[in-house]
Amino acid sequence: MFGFGNKKNNETQIFALANQKGGVGKTTTTLNLGCAIAGAGESVLIIDLDPQGNASTGLGINKDDREFSSYDILTGEKDINQIKMETVVDNLHIVPSTLDLLGLEAVLANDNEKSYKLKKAIEKLNKEAEKYSYILIDCPPSLNLITINALAAANGIIVPLQCEFYALEGLGQLLETVDHVRNTLNKDLLIHGVLLTMFDERNNLSGQVAKDVRDFMGDKVYKTVIPRNVRVSEAPSYGKPVMLYDYKCVGSQAYLNLAAEVLKKDNRTPNNINMR
Repeated sequence: MFGFGNKKNNETQIFALANQKGGVGKTTTTLNLGCAIAGAGESVLIIDLDPQGNASTGLGINKDDREFSSYDILTGEKDINQIKMETVVDNLHIVPSTLDLLGLEAVLANDNEKSYKLKKAIEKLNKEAEKYSYILIDCPPSLNLITINALAAANGIIVPLQCEFYALEGLGQLLETVDHVRNTLNKDLLIHGVLLTMFDERNNLSGQVAKDVRDFMGDKVYKTVIPRNVRVSEAPSYGKPVMLYDYKCVGSQAYLNLAAEVLKKDNRTPNNINMR
């Protein structure tokens, strides 16, 4: 359907998409960024860590087909290779999620290694199988053990940030958590980028919030901005990323631009976009 020319970098990039606020576009960004990067010819694995399982649903994985899930990985019952599933997108696999994740903290309460379950599972995956170029982890809207596992396993964090009044307040709280994780669990964790989402150019507040975030975070804010777009909202109900639902809409083009920006930042430089 589409592709980028790119320069290969063999290191797996593991990104946690996290924000303790709900409704900011974490899941939407996870599945659409994953789709766009896969369309560039890179191999991508999405790990759905949100008990709601919306990333799984948005990639066409029916709830009845999820015999095992990310819960089984975090409890050590299964390996990623045993659970990952193909999606409607070539080069893109997913570890689905189920509501079982809601009970994870109680199950792992007395486990001294409870914060490193996902990290160990990914390390085992990379030893046993061909490495993915990207692993994208969709986090729940809270700073709980599940999110801590994601941050402990990742080498970068992508922060979707809705252009609303309290955006900077929420960002500050998340940055404190990232600093804590870096100091205690994962010294290599970095902010890969802050992504401005649900931007409405007709709304003066959106413009002001975008300016404030860029003033605060500088070049850590992606140049790409994701606009409010009804086609992006509709696509998951059809079990598709927006690029497979409506390739030409502004939402699709925004996520293609974001993928190009991420690939370039990671030295997998996209030279062009080919539509076919």
